[in-house]
Amino acid sequence: MKKIRWGIIGCGDVTEVKSGPGFQHAEGSELVAVMRRNGDLAKDYAKRHHVPKWYNDAQALINDLDVDAVYVATPPSSHMEYVIACAKAGKPVYVEKPMARNYEECMKMIQACHKANVPLYVAYYRRALPRYLQVKQLVDEGAIGSVLYVTMHIHQRIREEEEGNKKPWRVIPEIAGGGKFMDLASHTIDLMTYILGPVTTVHGEATNQGEYYDAEDMVSAQMIFNDRIHGVGSWCFTAYDDEDMNEIIGTKGKIRFSTYQNEPIELITSEDKLMFDIKNPVHVQESMIQMVTDELIGKGKSPSTGITGAHTNWVMDQILESYRR
Repeated sequence: MKKIRWGIIGCGDVTEVKSGPGFQHAEGSELVAVMRRNGDLAKDYAKRHHVPKWYNDAQALINDLDVDAVYVATPPSSHMEYVIACAKAGKPVYVEKPMARNYEECMKMIQACHKANVPLYVAYYRRALPRYLQVKQLVDEGAIGSVLYVTMHIHQRIREEEEGNKKPWRVIPEIAGGGKFMDLASHTIDLMTYILGPVTTVHGEATNQGEYYDAEDMVSAQMIFNDRIHGVGSWCFTAYDDEDMNEIIGTKGKIRFSTYQNEPIELITSEDKLMFDIKNPVHVQESMIQMVTDELIGKGKSPSTGITGAHTNWVMDQILESYRR
């Protein structure tokens, strides 16, 4: 059986458990090289995870003849640069979410990959997790009747590191494209488009209420999915507590579930209340990595592509448009 030999650009925290081991565990997949600008850290990662090669230069990894495909796991500010470099080298790319800092960058990535005839995938791995596939199945089977509207909200306390002088990259617009909204809301919005269809109309407002950093910390939005399903969302990152909940409401009931927590999914109708206790696996990206690998081998199809990833960026761009101006 053919194996896809992967290289990772940016072997940081997200690759330690969430994604990195997935490339070693997925069938038909092998992790052969990693890169980090700090060579000592790249070497340490390779040693601990039993990866044969390490680099401190991204282009060197991309040019490695033993690397068939590349996973870009850096912050969004370098996604476009590395994806285009991979495309020029003729290598498929699996890039972290959000796909880029904005929709314009996403389109340049898509165009480069299209020109080079190489596939582009985005790490919206909830599209492949059993927990969220259960939600999609319930909707598709009509468990709550016709879907009418959805609510999405994430409220979080300010984090200690966000109050300090050295801010994490997720709240630096030049790196992240915005604040934590870009990082966290992207998963929810992408998942809802997978379940309900694309967003066709969207309006939003954003403000910086806490002024702990330069990016927005409060975002609210209204949107229409698939030309008919209404949606509202709120994302606040200076609240008194942490809360994460989504509801899909239909003519016969509703489904409640979290984007980031492992609480049971609730199916509530006038007749019954059912719970689906489906925990996420330790290596949460492995199932998506398997789907991407299967497509590259020629025996499957990935549900997350550059096109779907760019759509999520387009939605977030529309929501943040007035704030960015």
